[in-house]
Amino acid sequence: MTAQSVQQALAAVADPADAVHLQRFFKTGPGEYGAGDVFIGVRVPQTRRVVKQFAGLPLSEIDALLDSAVHEHRLAGLVILNGEMARATRGGDEARQREIVEQYVAAVRRGRVNNWDLVDGSAEFVLGPWLLERPRELLYELLAADSLWERRVALLTTFAFIKAGDTATTLELCERLLGDRRDLIQKAVGWMLREIGKRVDRSLLTGFLDAHAAAMGRTALSYATEHLTAEQRAHYRAQR
Repeated sequence: MTAQSVQQALAAVADPADAVHLQRFFKTGPGEYGAGDVFIGVRVPQTRRVVKQFAGLPLSEIDALLDSAVHEHRLAGLVILNGEMARATRGGDEARQREIVEQYVAAVRRGRVNNWDLVDGSAEFVLGPWLLERPRELLYELLAADSLWERRVALLTTFAFIKAGDTATTLELCERLLGDRRDLIQKAVGWMLREIGKRVDRSLLTGFLDAHAAAMGRTALSYATEHLTAEQRAHYRAQR
Protein backbone atom coordinates (compact mmCIF):
# COMPACT_ATOMS: atom_id res chain seq x y z
CA MET A 1 0.00 0.00 0.00
CA THR A 2 1.19 3.49 -0.87
CA ALA A 3 0.09 7.10 -0.59
CA GLN A 4 -0.53 7.02 -4.33
CA SER A 5 -3.00 4.16 -3.97
CA VAL A 6 -4.93 6.16 -1.35
CA GLN A 7 -4.95 9.19 -3.64
CA GLN A 8 -6.24 7.10 -6.54
CA ALA A 9 -9.04 5.66 -4.38
CA LEU A 10 -10.07 9.16 -3.35
CA ALA A 11 -9.96 10.40 -6.92
CA ALA A 12 -12.36 7.63 -7.90
CA VAL A 13 -15.09 9.05 -5.63
CA ALA A 14 -14.31 12.76 -6.05
CA ASP A 15 -16.99 15.13 -7.29
CA PRO A 16 -15.91 18.42 -8.92
CA ALA A 17 -19.15 20.10 -7.83
CA ASP A 18 -18.44 19.16 -4.23
CA ALA A 19 -14.92 20.53 -4.63
CA VAL A 20 -16.35 23.98 -5.41
CA HIS A 21 -18.63 23.81 -2.37
CA LEU A 22 -15.86 22.60 -0.05
CA GLN A 23 -13.47 25.33 -1.14
CA ARG A 24 -16.10 27.92 -0.19
CA PHE A 25 -17.05 26.16 3.05
CA PHE A 26 -13.46 25.89 4.25
CA LYS A 27 -12.65 29.52 3.40
CA THR A 28 -9.93 29.05 0.81
CA GLY A 29 -10.15 32.53 -0.72
CA PRO A 30 -7.39 35.17 -0.44
CA GLY A 31 -7.01 36.36 3.13
CA GLU A 32 -9.27 33.66 4.54
CA TYR A 33 -8.06 31.08 7.07
CA GLY A 34 -7.87 28.29 4.48
CA ALA A 35 -6.38 30.45 1.74
CA GLY A 36 -4.94 28.45 -1.14
CA ASP A 37 -6.11 25.02 0.04
CA VAL A 38 -7.08 22.62 -2.74
CA PHE A 39 -10.09 20.28 -2.72
CA ILE A 40 -10.98 17.48 -5.12
CA GLY A 41 -14.53 17.00 -3.80
CA VAL A 42 -14.61 14.08 -1.37
CA ARG A 43 -16.86 14.40 1.66
CA VAL A 44 -15.71 13.20 5.09
CA PRO A 45 -17.90 10.06 5.24
CA GLN A 46 -16.57 9.01 1.82
CA THR A 47 -13.01 9.62 2.95
CA ARG A 48 -13.55 7.46 6.03
CA ARG A 49 -14.96 4.66 3.89
CA VAL A 50 -12.03 4.83 1.51
CA VAL A 51 -9.33 4.72 4.18
CA LYS A 52 -10.73 1.61 5.85
CA GLN A 53 -8.94 -0.44 3.22
CA PHE A 54 -5.59 1.21 4.04
CA ALA A 55 -5.20 0.33 7.72
CA GLY A 56 -1.53 -0.40 8.35
CA LEU A 57 -0.29 2.06 5.73
CA PRO A 58 3.40 2.70 6.53
CA LEU A 59 4.10 5.93 8.37
CA SER A 60 6.32 7.12 5.53
CA GLU A 61 3.34 6.85 3.17
CA ILE A 62 1.07 8.60 5.67
CA ASP A 63 3.66 11.39 5.74
CA ALA A 64 3.43 11.65 1.95
CA LEU A 65 -0.33 12.12 2.28
CA LEU A 66 0.16 14.79 4.93
CA ASP A 67 2.51 16.67 2.62
CA SER A 68 0.02 16.70 -0.25
CA ALA A 69 -1.42 20.01 -1.42
CA VAL A 70 -4.86 18.32 -1.56
CA HIS A 71 -6.97 18.71 1.57
CA GLU A 72 -8.67 15.32 1.31
CA HIS A 73 -5.29 13.58 1.03
CA ARG A 74 -4.18 15.18 4.29
CA LEU A 75 -7.48 14.29 5.95
CA ALA A 76 -7.10 10.69 4.81
CA GLY A 77 -3.60 10.57 6.21
CA LEU A 78 -4.80 11.85 9.57
CA VAL A 79 -7.68 9.37 9.74
CA ILE A 80 -5.27 6.53 9.05
CA LEU A 81 -2.85 7.93 11.64
CA ASN A 82 -5.67 8.03 14.22
CA GLY A 83 -6.25 4.34 13.62
CA GLU A 84 -2.56 3.56 13.98
CA MET A 85 -2.44 5.45 17.26
CA ALA A 86 -5.50 3.65 18.58
CA ARG A 87 -3.97 0.25 17.78
CA ALA A 88 -0.63 1.18 19.33
CA THR A 89 -2.38 2.46 22.46
CA ARG A 90 -4.52 -0.66 22.84
CA GLY A 91 -1.44 -2.81 22.36
CA GLY A 92 0.64 -0.84 24.85
CA ASP A 93 3.31 -0.24 22.19
CA GLU A 94 4.94 2.90 23.61
CA ALA A 95 7.67 3.07 20.99
CA ARG A 96 5.09 3.03 18.20
CA GLN A 97 2.97 5.63 19.97
CA ARG A 98 5.98 7.91 20.34
CA GLU A 99 6.83 7.52 16.65
CA ILE A 100 3.28 8.44 15.65
CA VAL A 101 3.18 11.44 17.99
CA GLU A 102 6.51 12.74 16.71
CA GLN A 103 5.33 12.40 13.12
CA TYR A 104 2.07 14.19 13.90
CA VAL A 105 3.74 17.06 15.75
CA ALA A 106 6.21 17.51 12.89
CA ALA A 107 3.29 17.72 10.44
CA VAL A 108 1.53 20.26 12.65
CA ARG A 109 4.66 22.40 12.89
CA ARG A 110 5.27 22.41 9.17
CA GLY A 111 1.72 23.59 8.57
CA ARG A 112 0.11 20.43 7.20
CA VAL A 113 -2.68 20.16 9.81
CA ASN A 114 -4.05 23.46 8.67
CA ASN A 115 -7.81 23.66 8.82
CA TRP A 116 -10.29 23.20 11.63
CA ASP A 117 -11.57 19.82 10.43
CA LEU A 118 -8.02 18.46 10.25
CA VAL A 119 -7.21 19.73 13.74
CA ASP A 120 -10.48 18.70 15.36
CA GLY A 121 -10.41 15.26 13.78
CA SER A 122 -6.89 14.40 14.92
CA ALA A 123 -5.52 16.29 17.95
CA GLU A 124 -7.52 14.52 20.64
CA PHE A 125 -7.02 11.12 18.98
CA VAL A 126 -3.25 11.32 18.45
CA LEU A 127 -1.91 13.61 21.17
CA GLY A 128 -4.75 13.04 23.63
CA PRO A 129 -4.04 9.38 24.50
CA TRP A 130 -0.29 10.01 24.61
CA LEU A 131 -0.47 12.98 27.00
CA LEU A 132 -3.30 11.77 29.19
CA GLU A 133 -0.90 10.25 31.73
CA ARG A 134 2.25 12.16 30.75
CA PRO A 135 3.68 15.67 31.24
CA ARG A 136 2.03 18.17 28.93
CA GLU A 137 4.79 20.67 28.14
CA LEU A 138 4.22 20.04 24.44
CA LEU A 139 0.81 21.69 24.62
CA TYR A 140 2.30 24.86 26.10
CA GLU A 141 4.94 24.89 23.36
CA LEU A 142 2.24 24.67 20.71
CA LEU A 143 0.19 27.31 22.48
CA ALA A 144 3.17 29.69 22.41
CA ALA A 145 3.28 29.60 18.60
CA ASP A 146 1.72 32.36 16.52
CA SER A 147 0.09 29.76 14.30
CA LEU A 148 -3.68 29.56 14.62
CA TRP A 149 -3.52 25.83 13.94
CA GLU A 150 -0.82 24.99 16.47
CA ARG A 151 -2.75 26.86 19.13
CA ARG A 152 -5.99 25.11 18.21
CA VAL A 153 -4.21 21.72 18.24
CA ALA A 154 -3.00 22.44 21.78
CA LEU A 155 -6.50 23.20 23.02
CA LEU A 156 -8.37 20.51 21.08
CA THR A 157 -5.97 17.85 22.35
CA THR A 158 -7.45 18.47 25.79
CA PHE A 159 -10.87 17.24 24.64
CA ALA A 160 -9.47 13.78 25.37
CA PHE A 161 -8.67 14.91 28.92
CA ILE A 162 -12.16 16.37 29.40
CA LYS A 163 -13.70 13.06 28.34
CA ALA A 164 -11.57 11.40 31.04
CA GLY A 165 -12.80 13.91 33.64
CA ASP A 166 -9.55 15.91 33.72
CA THR A 167 -10.19 19.62 33.18
CA ALA A 168 -7.20 21.41 34.71
CA THR A 169 -5.13 21.74 31.53
CA THR A 170 -8.11 22.84 29.45
CA LEU A 171 -9.00 25.57 31.92
CA GLU A 172 -5.42 26.83 32.01
CA LEU A 173 -5.11 26.88 28.22
CA CYS A 174 -8.47 28.64 27.87
CA GLU A 175 -7.30 31.33 30.29
CA ARG A 176 -4.11 31.82 28.29
CA LEU A 177 -6.11 32.12 25.07
CA LEU A 178 -8.55 34.76 26.28
CA GLY A 179 -6.72 37.52 24.41
CA ASP A 180 -6.63 35.64 21.08
CA ARG A 181 -9.59 37.10 19.21
CA ARG A 182 -9.25 34.97 16.08
CA ASP A 183 -12.65 33.43 15.39
CA LEU A 184 -11.49 29.80 15.29
CA ILE A 185 -9.69 30.21 18.61
CA GLN A 186 -12.70 31.94 20.15
CA LYS A 187 -14.96 29.10 19.04
CA ALA A 188 -12.55 26.46 20.35
CA VAL A 189 -12.26 28.15 23.76
CA GLY A 190 -16.02 28.44 24.12
CA TRP A 191 -16.56 24.89 22.90
CA MET A 192 -14.10 23.34 25.36
CA LEU A 193 -15.53 25.35 28.26
CA ARG A 194 -19.04 24.26 27.31
CA GLU A 195 -17.89 20.63 27.23
CA ILE A 196 -16.42 20.95 30.72
CA GLY A 197 -19.79 22.15 31.99
CA LYS A 198 -21.67 19.48 30.08
CA ARG A 199 -19.47 16.44 30.66
CA VAL A 200 -17.68 17.05 33.96
CA ASP A 201 -19.02 19.71 36.32
CA ARG A 202 -21.20 22.73 35.61
CA SER A 203 -19.62 24.58 38.55
CA LEU A 204 -16.19 24.42 36.87
CA LEU A 205 -17.65 26.26 33.88
CA THR A 206 -19.48 28.86 35.95
CA GLY A 207 -16.42 29.33 38.16
CA PHE A 208 -14.33 30.11 35.09
CA LEU A 209 -17.00 32.48 33.81
CA ASP A 210 -17.25 34.22 37.17
CA ALA A 211 -13.53 34.93 36.97
CA HIS A 212 -13.12 35.66 33.27
CA ALA A 213 -16.41 36.54 31.53
CA ALA A 214 -15.49 40.23 31.43
CA ALA A 215 -12.29 39.45 29.51
CA MET A 216 -13.82 36.95 27.08
CA GLY A 217 -14.63 37.64 23.46
CA ARG A 218 -18.29 37.61 22.45
CA THR A 219 -17.95 34.41 20.42
CA ALA A 220 -16.18 32.43 23.14
CA LEU A 221 -18.71 33.56 25.73
CA SER A 222 -21.62 32.69 23.48
CA TYR A 223 -20.33 29.17 22.88
CA ALA A 224 -19.43 28.61 26.54
CA THR A 225 -22.85 29.65 27.86
CA GLU A 226 -24.91 27.83 25.25
CA HIS A 227 -26.37 25.28 27.70
CA LEU A 228 -26.86 27.63 30.63
CA THR A 229 -30.21 29.14 31.53
CA ALA A 230 -31.34 32.33 29.83
CA GLU A 231 -30.81 34.18 33.09
CA GLN A 232 -27.24 32.87 33.44
CA ARG A 233 -26.42 33.71 29.84
CA ALA A 234 -27.70 37.25 30.30
CA HIS A 235 -25.74 37.61 33.54
CA TYR A 236 -22.41 36.60 32.02
CA ARG A 237 -22.90 38.56 28.81
CA ALA A 238 -23.60 41.67 30.89
CA GLN A 239 -20.10 41.34 32.39
CA ARG A 240 -18.43 42.27 29.08
